[in-house]
Amino acid sequence: MEEQENITPEPTTPQAVETLQALYAEYLMPTYTPSLALVRGKGMHVWDINGHKYMDFLGGIAVSTLGHAHPSILSALRKQAGKIIHTSNLYYNELMPQVARVLSLRSLGGKAFFCNSGAEANEALIKLARLWGSGQGRHEIITFRGSFHGRTLATLSATGQEKLHQGFAPLPEGFSYAELNDLASVEERIGPRTVAVMIEPIQGEGGVRLVDPDFLRNLRELCSKHRLLLLCDEIQTGIGRTGEWFAYQHAGIVPDAISVAKGLGGGVPIGAIVATPELSTILQPGTHGSTFGGNPLACAAALAVLETLEKKNLVEQAKKQGTMLVKRLERMQKKHPTVEEIRGLGLMVGIVMNQPCKELETLLMRNGLITVATAQNVIRLLPPLIVTQAQIKKAVKIIDQGIRQWQEYH
Repeated sequence: MEEQENITPEPTTPQAVETLQALYAEYLMPTYTPSLALVRGKGMHVWDINGHKYMDFLGGIAVSTLGHAHPSILSALRKQAGKIIHTSNLYYNELMPQVARVLSLRSLGGKAFFCNSGAEANEALIKLARLWGSGQGRHEIITFRGSFHGRTLATLSATGQEKLHQGFAPLPEGFSYAELNDLASVEERIGPRTVAVMIEPIQGEGGVRLVDPDFLRNLRELCSKHRLLLLCDEIQTGIGRTGEWFAYQHAGIVPDAISVAKGLGGGVPIGAIVATPELSTILQPGTHGSTFGGNPLACAAALAVLETLEKKNLVEQAKKQGTMLVKRLERMQKKHPTVEEIRGLGLMVGIVMNQPCKELETLLMRNGLITVATAQNVIRLLPPLIVTQAQIKKAVKIIDQGIRQWQEYH
C-alpha cells in the first residue's frame, strides 16, 4: 500500500535557513526571494535543509522533465563528465548533432542552434528573423500582451508586460504588442517593416493563458499572406509538457522556427532553436554563437531526456495524466467559490483564483506541495512528466485542503 501523504504543516527549525538567508543577504544581489532551501530530490519529491519532504508540482518551473535524480540523466552525466565536459564550438561535438536530430525529427525538419537558456534561445529567434528580413529593411516583431520571452534587453522588450519594463529604458525598439486570440489586433500592427510574429502557444508567466487553436491556424495563414515569419516560443511548453512534443502541434500548424529550453536538459542548462529547412542556413559563421552552447555535458543530459521520453512514452502519458489532473481539479472547483477557472493543457495547468493567491502558494508549500503563484491570481502546476495518477490524487487532496484553509482567512 502506498504511503499516506502528510498534508498537515510540519514545525520548522529555521536555524539553517536563517544562516542561508544571511549569506544570501551578504553576497548575492537581491533579485530573488527564496522560500525553501532544497538540498535533495528523488523522483517526484524534494527535501529541504531541515529534512522536510515535499511533492514537487513545479519541477523547477517546467525544467525537471524526468523528476529528480533520474537514473538515465545521472548515468549520462557521470559518463560524459569522465570523458570531456567542454570543448567550445571551435571543434566537433559528437553529441550535439544527435540532440539536434531528435529535435528536428520531432518538430520542423530543419537545423538547430544551441545555447544555454530560454532567453538566449529567444534572442537567437529574434536575430534569425532580423537577419532574414534585413535585405528588405524589415526588423519589427509583433508579440502579445501578457507574454514573457526573457529578461535580456531584447527579450524583455519582446515581453508584453509593461510592469517588467520599468527602470530599463530605453529598451531595444522593434516590438509591438497585439491582443492574444485577436487576429484583427495583429493585422492592424503589420507594416512595411514587420518581419515576424512571435507567440507562446500557452502563456506561462502570463497565467497559463491558452492560445485558441483556430487563432493559431489563422495566424499562420496571416503570416504566410504577408510573408512574415511565425516564431513559436516553446521554452515552457516544449519537450512533451502539453501532451505533444511541442504545443504548436495541437493546432496542426508549422511555424518557421521555434525556441526550446527548460525541460530539454532535465535540470542541466541548455537551450536551442530549430528552424524549417528554408531558414536553416540564415545564420552563418560570424552571425551568432555561444561559448557554452550545446557543450558535451549539456547535450548528454538532453539526449538522456529525449531518449527516455521516447522509451517510456512520456509525452503521451503527459496528455493522459494532464487530462486526469484537470478533471479532478474541476470537480474540486465546484466546492470552492474562490476558484474561478481551471485551465491548461497536458501537465501545464493553472488554478485561477478570484484574488491574489501568493499566500495560497505558501500554504500549499507548508502542507507539502510545491507550486507557484503567477499573474497574481493563478496557481501554476508544472509537475515532472513522470507523475503518477496516485500522486495526482494526493496533490489535488492537498490543494483542496489548502484552499479550504486559505478561504478561512479571506
